[in-house]
Amino acid sequence: MIKPKRLRPGSRTAAVSLSWGGPGAFPHVYAAAKRQFEGEFEVTVTEAAHALRDPEWLARNPEARAEDLMAAFSDPTIDGIVSTIGGDDSIRLLPYLDLDVIRNNPKVFMGYSDTSVSHCVCHRAGLVSFYGPSIMAGFAESGGLFSYLCDSVYRHLFRTDPIGTIQPNEAGWTSEFPDWSDSANPSSRRRLRPSAGWKFHQEMGVAEGRLFGGCVEVLERVRGTPYFPTADELDGSILFLETSEDAPPPQVLADFIRSLAAMHRLQRLSGILLGRPGGRIDPTVFPVYAEALRHAVRDEFDLPELPIVSNMDFGHTDPMMVLPIGLRMRIDSERRQLSILDTAVV
Repeated sequence: MIKPKRLRPGSRTAAVSLSWGGPGAFPHVYAAAKRQFEGEFEVTVTEAAHALRDPEWLARNPEARAEDLMAAFSDPTIDGIVSTIGGDDSIRLLPYLDLDVIRNNPKVFMGYSDTSVSHCVCHRAGLVSFYGPSIMAGFAESGGLFSYLCDSVYRHLFRTDPIGTIQPNEAGWTSEFPDWSDSANPSSRRRLRPSAGWKFHQEMGVAEGRLFGGCVEVLERVRGTPYFPTADELDGSILFLETSEDAPPPQVLADFIRSLAAMHRLQRLSGILLGRPGGRIDPTVFPVYAEALRHAVRDEFDLPELPIVSNMDFGHTDPMMVLPIGLRMRIDSERRQLSILDTAVV
């Protein structure tokens, strides 16, 4: 896997709208998020040509969205690329993307949710990419950015030493939907729930593998395309999965696992990570998601040795951590410890 150059103070970062046109729908939210992102990390954000267009125009023009992404990779003055927000149709960009452009111009690329499509493309091109906050869903937090998010972004995108041990967020979490409708009165800091920590299942010593994953509903769309990893490409990997703000039922996880098994991918994994379920779900139901995953892995496909870690701080939960796709992770079930073994950037 090709590692991108690190970001540093003064880096120029491109904002791209690859799916829903959030910046055009809520320009005051985008402006606040951009201001916080630039202020915290001392970078400059430059919008791609169509990033601020209204959602209806962007929905009609997937080729223009793809052109923005290719232009950002091609532009030698751009050091990093961050998705403005997710959505549900970046799958339509696939016919217009060029793997050689990405492979020959490696740079930091970050986003989550529907941006899982573009992460699959980067993975196929051989580029390490970063499953983490987007500009509007991550850096727009009213009341200031969460320190857990900032620390993870710094460690992955700005530092060239090995990431090492990663820790669960202990300061509280939220999945409340912010109210973006009133530009004069932005939402106050969202209410935080107590953090219960990560849950280790099927504890089987130490496992290692390269990270791959994303939002389950989005990966399901990519699964039938040439951009979903082959069995050989997933061999020994640690798969991370999370669910969106649509709050799909636990059965969605089980069905995806069954599909992976039918494709001979599941049997070749080294471990699975599960993010805290997204959407308005009662936290008392969270264990049902982990159990649906564990039942499919252990009981349906007889893989009791495959370690699973659930209730993790990535995806549709805030604050979120960054996961570097393509880097090696170690799951130490006995010590209840996760570590990224590689440097993320050069």
